[in-house]
Amino acid sequence: MAQRLAFRRLLSLTLRTLPLQGQRMLFGPLAPRAPLVLHGKTFGISASCRSTFNVQDGSDFQDRVVNNPKPVVVDFHAQWCGPCKILGPRLEKMVAKQEGKVLMAKVDIDDHTDLAIEYEVSAVPTVLAMKNGDVVDKFVGIKDEDQLEAFLKKLIGA
Repeated sequence: MAQRLAFRRLLSLTLRTLPLQGQRMLFGPLAPRAPLVLHGKTFGISASCRSTFNVQDGSDFQDRVVNNPKPVVVDFHAQWCGPCKILGPRLEKMVAKQEGKVLMAKVDIDDHTDLAIEYEVSAVPTVLAMKNGDVVDKFVGIKDEDQLEAFLKKLIGA
């Protein structure tokens, strides 16, 4: 009963975002990414959200992956791919552990066939390691956490 009451209270509240120092209050998609505040408790954005992103189109890939000064792991995947559903979260977790030293781009091959062809993706999951716009390493299929850690360390140079 107490849980139900707490849940109702939570649903009845409106979430608001606080403006960052010196900014005006905005709502909707243009709102600044400030922490959410709910009854005095702050909820931030997790590290995996900051280090992982979905590629929107070819120019987005160019801007956020090829032209990125940080190393980027590119996960070519598909919604219908069972092994992709296993590897994706595992890889995201390992990238988040690197604390911003490496980023992860997710590319759905059904939405971005041109990128898959350009980077010679013939099976999913395919993961590329890119540094300064060049592919420096690659693997196809599922890897365990130790193999993923070694792959990332090699990319970062640690």
